[in-house]
Amino acid sequence: MKDRQGLIILAVILGILLVGAGIWGITQNRAKNKLAAENTELSGSLEDLEALRADLVREVDSLQQEYTVLAEQNTELQGSLTEAQDKIAATETALRNAKARSSSEINSLRAEIQQLMALKESLQTNIAAVQAENDSLRAVTGILESDLSAARDENQALANLNQSIQTEVERLTLANFKAQAFQVELERGNEKATAKARRARTIRVSFDLTDVPAKYQGLRTLYLTISDEQGTPIKATNPIKAQTVVNNQTMDIIAVKAKDMDITANQRLSFVYDLEDKLNPGYYRVAVFTDIGMLGASSVRLQ
Repeated sequence: MKDRQGLIILAVILGILLVGAGIWGITQNRAKNKLAAENTELSGSLEDLEALRADLVREVDSLQQEYTVLAEQNTELQGSLTEAQDKIAATETALRNAKARSSSEINSLRAEIQQLMALKESLQTNIAAVQAENDSLRAVTGILESDLSAARDENQALANLNQSIQTEVERLTLANFKAQAFQVELERGNEKATAKARRARTIRVSFDLTDVPAKYQGLRTLYLTISDEQGTPIKATNPIKAQTVVNNQTMDIIAVKAKDMDITANQRLSFVYDLEDKLNPGYYRVAVFTDIGMLGASSVRLQ
C-alpha cells in the first residue's frame, strides 16, 4: 500500500512535470515565435533605417553643399551689408547736413523775407510821403509860378524904376560932381539888415565923392529924399522943402533930412534916417541932393 501510494505520488509528480514541461514548451515556442516576429520586424526596420540613413547622408551632403554656397553668399552679403551700412551712414550724414543747410537757408530766407517786407513797407511809406510831397510841390509850384510871375512883374517894375532913376540921375547930376558907390541899407532896431517893411526902422545911405573940382568944394547942404515908386515923398513930421538948380533949371524937392557938410576932393559921406512910421511893402527911391543938383540915387524894395 505504501508502494502504491508512492507510485501515485510519483505519477502525480511526473504528471505535474509533464504539464510543466508542456507549459514551458508552449511558452518557449510562443517566445520563439514572438522573437522571430520581432526579428522579422527588426529586420524590416533595419532595412528601412538603412534606407533612411542613405537618404539622410544624401540630404546631409546636399545641405553641406548648400551650406558652403550659403556661407560664400553670406560672406558676400556681409561685405555688401557693410558697404550698404556705410552708404546708409554716409547718406544719413548727408541728409542731416542737407537738413541743417536747408534749415539754415530757410532761416536765412525767412530773415531776408522779413527784411524785404520791412523794406517794402518802408518804400510804400516813402512813396506815400513822396506822393504827398509831390502834391505839396505841385501846389507850391503853382504858388511859385504865381510868385515868379509876380516877381517878373516886380522886376520889370524895379527895372523901370531904376531906368527912371538912371535917367533922372543923368539929367540932374553934374558930370564931375556926383556920388560913387551909392548904397542904401534898411535896418531893424538892432542894426541888422532887413527887407521886411514891418521891421524896417532905419535907412542908412552911404556914398563916395571923388575928384571933386575945387569950385564945388566947401560947405554945402545935403538933402535926403525918400519917395515911393509913384514919386510921392514918404510922410514926415517936419518935411524939409528945398530947391536945386541943374542946368539953369530949378526943381522943388521935399527932404526928410538935411545936413551941412564940408565937401572935399575925396571923402565918404553917409546919412542915417530913423523912420517915423512903418513903410508899406513896395519900391522906394532914395536920393541925395545939393543946391546944385543930385549927387546920387538908388531904389530899394520892402516886402
